[in-house]
Amino acid sequence: MKIYTKTGDKGTTALFGGTRVPKYHLRIESYGTVDELNSYIGLIRDQNIDDTLKKKLTKIQSDLFTLGAMLATPPEKETLKSGKERLNIPKINEESIQFLESEIDLMNENLPQMTHFVLPGGHQTVSFCHIARCVCRRSERLAVALNEEETISDTVLKYLNRLSDYLFVLARKLTQDLQADEIKWIPEKL
Repeated sequence: MKIYTKTGDKGTTALFGGTRVPKYHLRIESYGTVDELNSYIGLIRDQNIDDTLKKKLTKIQSDLFTLGAMLATPPEKETLKSGKERLNIPKINEESIQFLESEIDLMNENLPQMTHFVLPGGHQTVSFCHIARCVCRRSERLAVALNEEETISDTVLKYLNRLSDYLFVLARKLTQDLQADEIKWIPEKL
């Protein structure tokens, strides 16, 4: 298989099912941003962190590939003429969301209660988590906008929402693990 196909040289690309759309299409922006998010999570996974956490991040990255495939499939192309689903893979589902919620709860058990917003940063690894969280939020916003045009799975929206929460709690956990300072945002008084 060649890496370059030349089919996108005029600014279009194919969705799953063959429909060609401009490369700036909202569906492309949606799953392209999920791909960007996945790359940032890979950057977090490449840091000097616990191996168990690395395995969990690998699972999340795999889930994001699935989520991207779901976003890359227009509703009218989800089912083949034979009646079978085009994506012959396990989809993002409530169990995927429950995994994130369980991980959030597990990490939160050992963290101090939040009393203020915290400023992103304190350690390079923590900063990568905050960047990933922001990209995740952007991905969620794009998916919500896409859902206004063409219905997408509710579980996609829930997963992205929960993943941004997971990345925030992960940043707090790694702040603690790496003995970095968590800087509270305390606005100046007028």
